[in-house]
Amino acid sequence: MRRVRYYQYGGPEVLTVEDVDPPAPQAGQVLLRVEAVGVNFVDTRFRRGPGSGSIFERPLPGRPTGDVVGTITRVGPGGDARLIGRRVAALAEDAYADYAVAEAQWLAPVPENLGAGDASMLAMSAPVALRVLRSAPLRPGDTVLIHAAAGGVGHLAVQLAKLLGAGTVIGTARSARRLDFVRSVGADVAIDYSEPDWPDRVRAAAPGGVDVVLDAVGGPVLQASLDLLAPFGRAVVYGAATGKLEHVPVVSLFALRSVTGFNLTAWRRANPDEARREMDELTDLFAAGRLRATVHAGLPLTEAATAHQLIESRSHTGRVLLLPGGLGPGAA
Repeated sequence: MRRVRYYQYGGPEVLTVEDVDPPAPQAGQVLLRVEAVGVNFVDTRFRRGPGSGSIFERPLPGRPTGDVVGTITRVGPGGDARLIGRRVAALAEDAYADYAVAEAQWLAPVPENLGAGDASMLAMSAPVALRVLRSAPLRPGDTVLIHAAAGGVGHLAVQLAKLLGAGTVIGTARSARRLDFVRSVGADVAIDYSEPDWPDRVRAAAPGGVDVVLDAVGGPVLQASLDLLAPFGRAVVYGAATGKLEHVPVVSLFALRSVTGFNLTAWRRANPDEARREMDELTDLFAAGRLRATVHAGLPLTEAATAHQLIESRSHTGRVLLLPGGLGPGAA
């Protein structure tokens, strides 16, 4: 089978396609024949190495993670053989491959008619988008500021905020085309956060402050966002794309504001039953057409470097997929 890894840190060109034997699932695991892989921004930072920031340090060789959609072909020792043949989604390491191993506990069954783009959101991106909103918590009528709203998690968070009853949703992104996209998925206001006056534009849209901020950018964006919170406003931080982990100034919280951190693995460990229920809830929303993923591009596995270039250039809207089996009707 084909697999993509990297053996030195650097740009997208370090991604190497190699021929290897399929991996063997261990106890508690399954082997998937991969249909599609959702490429995530964080792996572009892991690939660049420690220079991207201390939180992106991973040893070589690099094993890109991804949101895998595929069919179970084997189960590990002691596993349930009845799973074989089922189409599922899972977050996996060594995901850029024709076959990938995934943990059986967190498989997301894929409804029969769901395309690969929507299916690729079920294991990680959609659960993150929903849980960060509920961690705030989002209340009906709240004004919500969602950074990086044109990305994979962000464009789902915009839709989910509306479904959960948000009053006004403000999405940030870069470039006019991406701002148009953010509005198209439901944002009431779209603002370019690369412009120095973006906080003033948020204040103009929400003179009383915002109730909820969702941030995976970090750095100065997070610092400015704290000042935009209304009394009793809540910020949820679930990433730091800039690689800068800022100290949250306590004085900024004295104005009746709060900051919460979120990590999907920690959430599943702390409350696995609720995490599973939310995965099922999201599957139902996708199956009913109430939540939709936008696929920017579907690329062959051998073009993993191109996928990383798209994501790093921030020219994509929604999801970028790798398609080991080639382009097909399920890609959209």
